Amino acid sequence: MDLDTKMKKGAILLAALASSVVAIPAFPGAEGMGKEATGGRAGTHYLVTNLNDSGSGSLRDAVSQSNRIVTFAVGGTIKISSRIVVASRVTILGQTAPGDGIATYGNGWSFSNAHQSIVRYIRIRMGKGGDSGKDAITIADGDVMIFDHVSVSWGRDETFSINGAATNITIQDSIIAQGLETHSCGGLMQTDGGISLFRNLYIDNKTRNPKVKGVNDFTNNVVYNWGGGGGYIAGDSDGQSRANIVNNYFISGPSTSVTAFTRGNANFQGYVKDNYYDPNQNGVLDGTILGAASSNYGGMVIVTTRFNYPGPANLMTAPNALTYVLANVGCSKVRDATDKKLVTEVQSWGKSGQLISDETASPMSYSSSALNGGTRWIDTDGDGIPDDAEIRMGTDPNRADSMEDKDGNGLGQLAVVGLGFEPCDHYERDYHYVIEDDDYVFKDHYHVVEDNYQQQQDYDAGDDRYADGGDADPVGTMRGAFMDGPDALCPACDDVRVFERLLLSVSVSV
Repeated sequence: MDLDTKMKKGAILLAALASSVVAIPAFPGAEGMGKEATGGRAGTHYLVTNLNDSGSGSLRDAVSQSNRIVTFAVGGTIKISSRIVVASRVTILGQTAPGDGIATYGNGWSFSNAHQSIVRYIRIRMGKGGDSGKDAITIADGDVMIFDHVSVSWGRDETFSINGAATNITIQDSIIAQGLETHSCGGLMQTDGGISLFRNLYIDNKTRNPKVKGVNDFTNNVVYNWGGGGGYIAGDSDGQSRANIVNNYFISGPSTSVTAFTRGNANFQGYVKDNYYDPNQNGVLDGTILGAASSNYGGMVIVTTRFNYPGPANLMTAPNALTYVLANVGCSKVRDATDKKLVTEVQSWGKSGQLISDETASPMSYSSSALNGGTRWIDTDGDGIPDDAEIRMGTDPNRADSMEDKDGNGLGQLAVVGLGFEPCDHYERDYHYVIEDDDYVFKDHYHVVEDNYQQQQDYDAGDDRYADGGDADPVGTMRGAFMDGPDALCPACDDVRVFERLLLSVSVSV
């Protein structure tokens, strides 16, 4: 099977028609090659109730068994003395943690063979006390995983690496930062099975930002302050590579001494388009588009046709991607001091940044006690859905029924309630997916109430807030509004409110 054939697997997101579920995305906004990860939706719910390194109620215990959806009753930092090994078909919903959210510190994680995993809104901070020669996150094998809004830093080998027989992995909206000297590396992305890297920030890694071999889609990322080892390393290998490199922004920092792209060869084919490079470290954002010449891309072979990998739904220009990344990337419900500092470094436009060997020393001065643990939400039945949310849904807060599929749509209530939007009066609940015009339409939040909708003034069908639709096309309208996320506006009244309450605060489908 050739690489193009391999990458057709999972390229089309099918949908569930009413009660017949064919394939459901990991969550609204899941994209790329890992977007159909199932996580623990067919299993049981596990509530993390303490910050202990191990034992009942701990995060380590939660992820040690397959087929679990993991939510959090506590926030704060979990100090881990050894690596956390994640089982298959596990969903980790870090955004359910109260306060400032959740972090682990002291060692790394292994997702090798953690097939079908979904990981969202968590900080994985390894540090100098972690296992020598190990990554902060490593995947050596495994099929269909997605990492979303993850902040990972201070690996002692790589910071986030994927190798071996891993297949269909997405890393999106995440920060990969500050691999520790003397082996400061962003990570290896080396598999023929396919990796999507969308809207991520690579920062303060001496080299491998990332190093790519095999099948890869690198789109709308920001790379800042790489060192002498290189920014994006194009394989440097006898193995065959086929990569899309589209609309990314590379910004040199104080540690940067080489160009953005290095070490390509005749075995590396790259489709490149509209990547920006700001090399002058002058404190002004004034990057320009790199011409599509092999010499600008480390000697790789430039191809003129995009490889047919599943790309992001909303492809941004590189400048717009930079703005988006700085505002949204990482474990960003509440940014900790580390991520705030990293974003501020980028905004110096070349003046600030450093390679580090000790996260506890200046300038990072990391403190594992800095996260606010918050107040535990009330969940009488312990099923992962807060009582107030259950009351809104019309379910029983005294009965642990969050994993039951009440609507026949293939999703338990823990999945449905987490989808996130509180509607204005023009929408009503509707929990299913439909296919229209060979595209998928999220109708699992709400659909337009026809009578109310028709009473409103027509909206401009050409308005770029909406991905589709016409003057009286509520289905098309909903596709546009809800695929654009929580900042989208109702076409009828310009109002879509978002719950800022625990489980409902971020789009979550499990």
